Amino acid sequence: MCCRASRWKLTTCHARRLIWWPATNRPVEVLLPLRAASTLRPMQNFDVVIVGAGAAGLFCAGVAGQLGLKVLVVDQSDKVAEKIRISGGGRCNFTNLGTTPANFLGNNPNFCRSALSRYTPRDFVGLLQRHQIPFHEKHKGQLFCDRSAEDIIQLLLAECDAGQVTRWQPCSIKNIVFSAASPEAAGAGSYEINSDRGVIQARSVVIATGGLSIPKIGATDFGYRIARQFGLRMVEPRPALVPLTFDGDAWAPYAQLAGLSLPVQIEVGAKKEKMSFLEDLLFTHRGLSGPAVLQISSYWQPGAPIRLNLAPNTDVLHALLDAKARSRKLIANELASQVPSRLADAWVQQGSSAGHNWQRPISDATDKALAALAERLTRWELTPTGTEGYKKAEVTAGGVDTRDLSSQTLESKQPGLYFIGEVVDVTGWLGGYNFQWAWASGFACAQGLAATLLKERANT
Repeated sequence: MCCRASRWKLTTCHARRLIWWPATNRPVEVLLPLRAASTLRPMQNFDVVIVGAGAAGLFCAGVAGQLGLKVLVVDQSDKVAEKIRISGGGRCNFTNLGTTPANFLGNNPNFCRSALSRYTPRDFVGLLQRHQIPFHEKHKGQLFCDRSAEDIIQLLLAECDAGQVTRWQPCSIKNIVFSAASPEAAGAGSYEINSDRGVIQARSVVIATGGLSIPKIGATDFGYRIARQFGLRMVEPRPALVPLTFDGDAWAPYAQLAGLSLPVQIEVGAKKEKMSFLEDLLFTHRGLSGPAVLQISSYWQPGAPIRLNLAPNTDVLHALLDAKARSRKLIANELASQVPSRLADAWVQQGSSAGHNWQRPISDATDKALAALAERLTRWELTPTGTEGYKKAEVTAGGVDTRDLSSQTLESKQPGLYFIGEVVDVTGWLGGYNFQWAWASGFACAQGLAATLLKERANT
């Protein structure tokens, strides 16, 4: 009887198979009934299978394919790169010219340094220019497409086509199994991926499935499950770049400000752990949002207070004392020259809770009362009760522990298994940094794959 794959050894009643078992870190033999072995569909072979057709996965696939590897991309969705499509108001903030490792957080903040240095924002800009995609700088180094985020998606698909990348969509992965070449060669072997389009064999697998944010576009924990299956450590995932919420009763005095936006300084932590941003704040019915809050949310820990300066570009106390000497207007009217009038009105209404009467002419107010008003406005401390969760989070912090990954290639301690993009414990600031990590980690991974697999091919 002939065998459908070289790794099968047939007995009279069973097919014997050697696989790698992560729990014991040893190869074991598995016996399948001969009938099951004889009805298996022929495997399809690729150098590398990339799971996830998002920014990191498609970019890695295009680079790897153009380097000479036979690449398959699989994704459970029939659409590609949905997060790109909805990002930046539909125009995709695809990178930031000021990208440095300091714009990222994780348990090992230096992990991203190698990949970021080898594929920079200028490199991606050069790729856009080759594809004749118009773009512009909007704010603080943030680059956006002039027309639509669809331009970035079509660029990635064109790069995949140039690398003769195969795409299966929709295609669900049922399981991934590592097969050692022999009991003595634990580090060598290949992967078999059981999908709803058949069994795939590949020397390497890249997990580019992203995190848990925005489940309505298909986010799942698949990447984390694969990491755990092969014994990799995890940093507990959590929503990041996400609005903060507050207790309903405590927030009631501020709910009337929903829709109000203004520039603020926001900070969390203390001493060496302190993090601060100067960005726009947005009041909502449930709490706070806007770039300032999204930025600080990645650093906020449950139970910790945040601190806000609602008038960061002015000396509020000096302005109030100056107005007291020359004006008989209400305090709210004078304060409205420093902050939006809705905010000024809301603030003076809280005077009684602070032991002062701020609803009076400024000339009648004591210096102490004005100082208390300025203090409350410029050093407002409040403690969020939670976040809006993954449904509103732009990214997921945490993920696959970088201690188990190579910073050069993104290969894990499990040979031939790679993790790139958001699934890794590397989280960027708001402003194009997370897309730059997708490009950089995908590029580093593709280079690592080519260096290993093309060398193996040459030797055989």
